[in-house]
Amino acid sequence: MILETIIIVIYTIAIILIFMYSLAQLNLLFNYLSSKKANKVCDTFDLSKPEEVPFVTIQLPVFNEMYVMDRLLDNIALIDYPKDKLEIQVLDDSTDETIETTRLHIEKIQTKGLDIIHITRTDRSGFKAGALKEGLEIAKGEFIAIFDADFLPKPNWLKRTIPYFKDEHIGVVQTRWSHINRNYSILTKIQAFALDAHFTLEQVGRNSKGHFINFNGTAGIWRKDCILDAGNWEGDTLTEDLDLSYRAQLKNWKFKYLEDVETPAELPVVISAARSQQFRWNKGGAENFRKMLKRVISSKNISAKTKIHGLLHLLNSTMFLNVLIVAVLSIPMLYIKNEYAHLRFYFYFMSFFVMSTVIFFICYWFMYKQIYGSGFKNFFSYIGLFFTFFTIAMGFSLHNSIAVLEGHLGKRSEFVRTPKFNISTLKDSWKGNKYLRKKISPHVIIEGILMLYFGFGLYSAFIVGDQGGDFGLFPFHLMLFLGFGYVFFKSISSKM
Repeated sequence: MILETIIIVIYTIAIILIFMYSLAQLNLLFNYLSSKKANKVCDTFDLSKPEEVPFVTIQLPVFNEMYVMDRLLDNIALIDYPKDKLEIQVLDDSTDETIETTRLHIEKIQTKGLDIIHITRTDRSGFKAGALKEGLEIAKGEFIAIFDADFLPKPNWLKRTIPYFKDEHIGVVQTRWSHINRNYSILTKIQAFALDAHFTLEQVGRNSKGHFINFNGTAGIWRKDCILDAGNWEGDTLTEDLDLSYRAQLKNWKFKYLEDVETPAELPVVISAARSQQFRWNKGGAENFRKMLKRVISSKNISAKTKIHGLLHLLNSTMFLNVLIVAVLSIPMLYIKNEYAHLRFYFYFMSFFVMSTVIFFICYWFMYKQIYGSGFKNFFSYIGLFFTFFTIAMGFSLHNSIAVLEGHLGKRSEFVRTPKFNISTLKDSWKGNKYLRKKISPHVIIEGILMLYFGFGLYSAFIVGDQGGDFGLFPFHLMLFLGFGYVFFKSISSKM
């Protein structure tokens, strides 16, 4: 009974942590809905007055971006802002032939009168954070806008964001990501679904109540003084954006999130690229929890509620670990349930925690209808997408849990940037992308084993107990079987 007790305790703790996280999401939903009723008026710069137009530096940190570099530069050249108040820095850490093609393209843009410079480094120390920090040393702008290589800001982007900096306490203005290839595949649809939840429910829900949010690494703009006051960019985590965001807000800088300003970008279309992105984000979140835990708890500048939301924010990625624990232990729990009749009241009580899924379902519906609208047709589409998202997200739980554990344990790793594709329709092919890794990760093999393990869980539903089976966990195990199967087969096929 000792082993069974250990399994029950660990399973219960993980279930309760997931439930607590769902309650935090529900609180963010209430914040989100109340923010829609508020009508806050901000004092803004009047850009029609030349004396109120501040100098802006746009930084483009890039690394081996053969497929999107021309598109990025051509798009940035269209930014509508006074040329005498605008500087563009191409922070190019590339190690391939794109260094030369980028240089030639920049020279062509310079002939149009734009102040655009090409900054290269032979030493990639600090990776993206190092490049941003080096560019900042010579930046002319009072404000620093940052775009990754796959982002395509609209010409009026600066005119819609810069005015908010008239409030001297605002250190960052962040915009919402949109997705140029949202409907390319199931993979892009579920990535868009997850990001939409973050950029509506979470960012607005936190920002509207003064809780900490994060600069998302791109599609936002910093006050230069804020970067310097917060301690500048540091490359000791894989999410330098989250790190600097928290250091800035701990020093009382305000962040302004603009849900209505979209910045289009490209989602990874192949699973290996999505895996590398997910690994970096989830490990970086755990690294920042280690780095910021004491600072957040001991801060005298923020409320207890902001501290709680901040810690839950930093622990976002750790939920994957709880999901994996619940998933793996659910099959032993199925047998324990049918072996020990005296525990039936415990299992009745634990069934209450299915409310976590209901809460997520409600929260994400409000996000979905904000983007697509309500109505029966959209609701039924949402139901399918919600369960597809949850299924595949659970399939990623092993991969993301390994990232989380490495982050919490302090294991250092190289910044692996996400390959870009310049793909938006099914007619476009990613097969020839030179930046894709061909080697299959050992994690993929374990995901295949887990697929079989949850297949056994499906079989177990028919054979446990004396009443012709126990199908209470059958839907959960089916989603796990399909989720790990999807991730496994997609990962294998992408290497062929």
